[in-house]
Amino acid sequence: MTVRLIQGDALDIGTHLATESVDLAYLDPPFAVGVTFRARAEAPGATLNRESGEVAYHDRWPSLEAYLAWLEVRLERVRDVLSLQGTLWLHLDQRAVHEAKVACDRVFGRASFLGEVIWVPGNGSKKRRGPGMSHQTILLYTRGKEYVWNAHDPALRAPFASTSLAMHFKNTDEQGRSFRERTLGGKTYRYYADEGRAIGSVWSDCPAMVANTPLRKESTGYPTQKPLKLLERIVRASSVEGSLVLDPFCGSGTTLHAAAMLGRRAVGSDMSDLAIATTRQRLSDANIPVSIESRTAPHAGLGDGRG
Repeated sequence: MTVRLIQGDALDIGTHLATESVDLAYLDPPFAVGVTFRARAEAPGATLNRESGEVAYHDRWPSLEAYLAWLEVRLERVRDVLSLQGTLWLHLDQRAVHEAKVACDRVFGRASFLGEVIWVPGNGSKKRRGPGMSHQTILLYTRGKEYVWNAHDPALRAPFASTSLAMHFKNTDEQGRSFRERTLGGKTYRYYADEGRAIGSVWSDCPAMVANTPLRKESTGYPTQKPLKLLERIVRASSVEGSLVLDPFCGSGTTLHAAAMLGRRAVGSDMSDLAIATTRQRLSDANIPVSIESRTAPHAGLGDGRG
C-alpha cells in the first residue's frame, strides 16, 4: 500500500482526509521544550553531531497558554477525522501533559479518556535537583464506545513469571494448553499460560537509544525519533489490517513505517522540509511506496509544527 505524505500543517488535515475515516491517530507534537531541534549531521573532520545539523523544527513558544491554544485546535481537527472506532494517542512529557489532558477533555469529553501509557525511554535523567524525569506520557482518547483494542495481540502480552506458572496453571484443556480459572463477581474467567499476561501501562522495553544512536541501523539522525517497537505496539493495539493510521506530526516517519509493515493504510503530515525528506527516504529504503502531496500555507502566529 502507498503511504500518503503531506507537507503541511496538521490544522489542515481535514482537507486531505474524509470525516470519520481514521481508526488510529498518533500525535507526537512539540513538547513545549523551548529549544530548536536539529538533525544529526556529519561535519568535515568531525564525528556525528547535532550542533551543526539542519534545523528540524522550532519548539519555542511565547507562553504555555500559546502552546496549548496551538495544540487544542489541532486536536479538534484530528478528532473530526477519527472514526467512531478510532483512538487518539497523544505523546507528551511533564512540561505540558497535565494541561494538555484538560484540553483533550474539552475536545473529546472527559468520559472518552481511555487511560495513559507511561513510556520509559531508558535514557536516564540529567536533572540535578528534584526527581529526575525519566518517562514520557501518552494519553489515550476514544471517539466512540466501540473502539478497537486488540488485548490479545502478542505485542501487548508478556510471559507469566515462572512462580505464577508453577502455582496457578495446573489445568490442561483438550488441546493440551495449560490454564487457570478465576471467578470474580459470579463470572469465571480462563487465562492461558501461552497467551501471557497483559503488559499494563508502564512500557520500559522500547528503548529510545535504538532510534537515536548512529550505531543502530534504525536511526535516521532526526531528533526526537521514536523507536519502531513503540509504534508497532501502538499500531497493533488500536488498529487492524486495512485500518487507516494517521500521524499529523510524522517527523522521521516511524508511525508510517510501522503501519505500512503491519498492513495498515497510512497518512502522515509535517511542516518541516527535513521531516518530509527524511520520511520519504526512510520509506523508500524499506521498499514502501510513498506519494508526496502539496504544502498548505502555514498559519500565522501559531508556531511551527513538529517533526
